[in-house]
Amino acid sequence: MKSTVSYYLFTFLLSIISITSSCAEDKDTRIVVGAENTSQYLSFLHDKNIALVANQSSLVNGEHLVDFLLKKEIKIKRIFSPEHGFRGKADAGEKIKDARDKLTGIKIVSLYGKHYKASPADVKGIDVMLFDLQDVGVRFYTYLSTLHYVMEICAEQNIPLIVLDRPNPNAHYIDGPVLEMKYSSFVGMHPVPVVYGMTIGEYAKMINGEKWLKNGMQCDLRIVPCKNWIRNQNYKLPVKPSPNLPNSLAITLYPSLCFFEGTPVSAGRGTDYPFQLYGHPLMNKTDFTFTPRSIPGASKYPKFKGKLCNGFDLQQINENEFRAKQKLDLSYLITAYSQLNRKVKFFNAFFKNLAGTEKLKMQLQQGMLEEEIRESWQKDIAKFKHIRKKYLIYDDVNLNH
Repeated sequence: MKSTVSYYLFTFLLSIISITSSCAEDKDTRIVVGAENTSQYLSFLHDKNIALVANQSSLVNGEHLVDFLLKKEIKIKRIFSPEHGFRGKADAGEKIKDARDKLTGIKIVSLYGKHYKASPADVKGIDVMLFDLQDVGVRFYTYLSTLHYVMEICAEQNIPLIVLDRPNPNAHYIDGPVLEMKYSSFVGMHPVPVVYGMTIGEYAKMINGEKWLKNGMQCDLRIVPCKNWIRNQNYKLPVKPSPNLPNSLAITLYPSLCFFEGTPVSAGRGTDYPFQLYGHPLMNKTDFTFTPRSIPGASKYPKFKGKLCNGFDLQQINENEFRAKQKLDLSYLITAYSQLNRKVKFFNAFFKNLAGTEKLKMQLQQGMLEEEIRESWQKDIAKFKHIRKKYLIYDDVNLNH
């Protein structure tokens, strides 16, 4: 009897140990973003005047980074905000004024208002700059350009920059035309493909290493990496990175659908499903229609406000299958062009900035097939991949290279 009790006691203790180990293992494998990797940066901030580049995505275990740092008695002297503002509620392209944060009273300097780059006066007295924005891994997403100009002012004013890295939800592939520098703009400043397969921390290393800042300057740069994340992992963002990317499907389709911003076609702004559908009043009738409306904080003045659009609903796309293709889908652009090019002026001046080249427009006009267009990118993509390898931080599992 005694041996039986001992056996069950031993078995019970083993099960407790197993459960505890399992829980510890689960905890150890949780993705830890750079902002939560506090042991790597907090010690650099004490007794210094800190400036922070942040928005609604700058979270530490659900708490805003500003609030977290203030509780740690870090002296935040200034907040810099990107496109969409500090709270992430401004429309795409909407100019944002300087302000003060209502919760903390800290001055907010807009980097998407009067200027894209902070002035020397804006950073006067700052000892360390902290950068924490959730990127989506697409060249024309403007947080990359904000990063560029933050690095530039830091280099000019000898201010160390710490980038708190976050996973890139589109890091699992590389595709699209590589930008030609004569088409450089705020929606694409560097010679990289549309989808470049790097986190914003890795990208910062590349900007520095390739000397892409003005006059070849380099800033004093430190990257705080994520923990337990690999490049092909399907990372679901905890908050919207911007008003018109409300979910993971929109983020997945964004690299393919954002070309429509340089055409008369609507990509769904002014609907409940932006970047998950597309259409135009003059497109061929289908069993799907939508009518854009004004949505403050997302799309106040969408294309075709109040007008019925014929188009295509992409909400039923299997996201995992789409990701597995590891490429842009040009069929949407080709379909829209084939239906509209004789009815309306299809390309506006913005299209070449998004594409980063005039060639894509010409290829569509010539009726080239999708695979022929994609093949024309491969030489430049191969060159980019060679450059990119020098700056990678995370495992490069199953990436098309």
